[in-house]
Amino acid sequence: MKFSLEWLKHFLDTDASLAEIAAALNRIGHEVEGIEDPADKLAGFRVAKVLTAEKHPDADKLQVLSVDTGDGEPLQVVCGAPNARSGMKGVLGLPGAVVPANGMELRKSAIRGVESNGMMCSVRELELGDEHDGIIELPEDAPVGESFADYSDASPVFDVAITPNRPDCMGVMGIARDLAAGGLGTFKPVEVPTIDGEGPCPVEIRTDDPEGCPAFYGRVIRGVDNTKPSPEWIQRGLKAAGQRPISALVDCTNYLMLACGRPAHVYDVAKLSGPVVARRAQDGETIGALNEKTYTLDDTMTVIADDAGVHDIGGIMGGEHSGATEGTTDVLLEIAYFDPERIGVTGRKLGLASDARTRFERGVDPTFLDDGLALLTDLIVQTCGGAPTEVARAGKPPVEPMVVPFDPALTSRLGGVDVAEDEQRRILTELDFKVGPDWQVTCPPRRHDIEGPADLVEEVVRIHGLDKVASVALPRADGVAQPTASPLQKLERKLRRAAAARGLNEAVTWSFLPTADAEHFADGAQLWVLDNPISEDMKAMRPSLIPGLLAAAKRNADRGAPGTRLFEIGRRYFRGKNGSSDEKPTLGVVLVGEKTPRGWAQGKASQFDAFDAKAEALALLEAAGAPVDNLMVMSEAGDQFHPGQSATLRLGPKNVLARFGALHPKTLKAFDVDGPVVAVEVFLDSIPAKKGGSGFARPTYTPPALQAITRDFAFLVPADLAAADLVRAVRGADKQAIVSARVFDVFAGQGVPEGKKSVAVEVVLQPGEKSFTDEEIKAISDKVIAAAAKQGAELRG
Repeated sequence: MKFSLEWLKHFLDTDASLAEIAAALNRIGHEVEGIEDPADKLAGFRVAKVLTAEKHPDADKLQVLSVDTGDGEPLQVVCGAPNARSGMKGVLGLPGAVVPANGMELRKSAIRGVESNGMMCSVRELELGDEHDGIIELPEDAPVGESFADYSDASPVFDVAITPNRPDCMGVMGIARDLAAGGLGTFKPVEVPTIDGEGPCPVEIRTDDPEGCPAFYGRVIRGVDNTKPSPEWIQRGLKAAGQRPISALVDCTNYLMLACGRPAHVYDVAKLSGPVVARRAQDGETIGALNEKTYTLDDTMTVIADDAGVHDIGGIMGGEHSGATEGTTDVLLEIAYFDPERIGVTGRKLGLASDARTRFERGVDPTFLDDGLALLTDLIVQTCGGAPTEVARAGKPPVEPMVVPFDPALTSRLGGVDVAEDEQRRILTELDFKVGPDWQVTCPPRRHDIEGPADLVEEVVRIHGLDKVASVALPRADGVAQPTASPLQKLERKLRRAAAARGLNEAVTWSFLPTADAEHFADGAQLWVLDNPISEDMKAMRPSLIPGLLAAAKRNADRGAPGTRLFEIGRRYFRGKNGSSDEKPTLGVVLVGEKTPRGWAQGKASQFDAFDAKAEALALLEAAGAPVDNLMVMSEAGDQFHPGQSATLRLGPKNVLARFGALHPKTLKAFDVDGPVVAVEVFLDSIPAKKGGSGFARPTYTPPALQAITRDFAFLVPADLAAADLVRAVRGADKQAIVSARVFDVFAGQGVPEGKKSVAVEVVLQPGEKSFTDEEIKAISDKVIAAAAKQGAELRG
């Protein structure tokens, strides 16, 4: 929110400097994001008088001026403004000054062969308005030679961040009240005029939606003149707040909103038909809003309408049809109280933001309807003339104040600072709370953020000074600090180190995705979709880590990276059957591009394949403590993966620990990524926890005393048998003697029956206390052959 120092002093009697005010605002919780001093922009510009104006010898549209700057010797300036003439006073930019509108630094130069020592400036060039037809004309009494910044009395502008819980400070008056309570001056409340209307309001006002619009007040002003601009003091305030003056009537409503935090609206009575009613919209009704866009409404939205249709999206934006124009002579003033929750829902549905919505959805002062209407009436009558009618009122705003029983000792216990009871009473009183003798505190209805005693402690400490709260260390038990990491945190740390050691680079991506990307990886699960996302590209919570990693890999590839190896540890998000949130810890890996660069030894660059993904999956599962020797390789990795180049790793038929493989071409097309791309997802919540051990340290490693022996077996197996199933069967034939088994050859072709393949398995046998005898080795071999036979394998002759 922006406001000028001049405007602030309208409500605050203070002699504090700019720096002191900024410091006080920060101290009481209103962060100052910036201060803009127009005097800085106007440095080098001064009031000057044109002594003579003669035609340029080589240009028809230029004049050569002799300008008095107050320094004695006139300066020669070339000027193209049509209104430049002898005797007028204007604003001269001297060499070295920077033009605010375009950042151009003025220099002494020759224009068409004639020396020019600066520039006579227009309103637009100094960013004081939009006029650019000629140079600024100052009054006759303007002092020649005075700095234009001093002459124009340009006021510094504060840019303050107002937190969502303080809608009462969405007007300059509320900020002034806080500063006064903080000891920076005396608060000057607005003087509300008493206006006796002439006759009843000729327009019937009604609220048929008491939930969405509990109160709707209005009156008519006849005979207004909207052809003249609003007064300079109103325009200065609006410009300081970043608002563009539009017309006298609209400027008055905007001034009231920015000064007092009270949005209002004016309708052209000639464009209204019948009663003006706050009601629910009908499904499919449309309105052309003031932002020149058309919106389709539904029956959850509150609107202001008449017999002809909708004229206003209640509390958010007025309609273009019934707005005031230069030809408007009679206006209906509207001041209403709208339900904050309804305003927020409507604004999000329509994707429509406005200054009025910002205030109404946070909660405006429900007691300020009559006063706000009187102030707006007075502003319009002063600015545009006219005769007001009596006020018409429909409904009743929620003005019942909250009473909070308060214990002053709570400030010390919760706030950590001792504040005298008299000072606490003073602070709360100056913030417009009514403090009873028994510390029953009546809250002003505009303070929607006050819900209990803790909020009153916050108010006291905030105004007393958060910098006065001493830093106190939390109590700490004696001795060595106990570890605080959970088993899952320890697992994630171990996996990060393991993934980095394998050459993967960690990425941290958003937990939100475009809805289409999330649905592509949802696998039928119910997604969490945000009603009010940061953007449409961050609307759905991710059901997989792969989309975010794919997007990161694509950015790298678009910038010329030949290969990318990324991993991320994070959460996947799903909706439970009862609407609860289901978060699953997951590790994702994406390998894109070149696995190895081209070179003289291997020729072309090699690409990642499904076996690289499998290797990463197994290595990371082993680092996580999963029983990788017992894992089954099965299909059904998901529609996002290539069906012939992907699989899952399972501990039993149903417990999926990971999925891996090459991504499907349709997935690559959906994410606009060039293939091949392989990916891995390890589901950390599916990894079985280790059974508790008896000690903290691992047992000492003792190598076997006897040398292991190796035996090779070649089996004929069905062509569709997974080699991993054969290896698992062989390894389980004698769990004490067989320590490992691996495939070292696969052959199909001449000499192998059709529908069969030859798989050669190396089996390592480890003797214990004594070496194996020939009979023991033969018995183990028979067990291996028998176990393989159960998989449909037979020993080759």
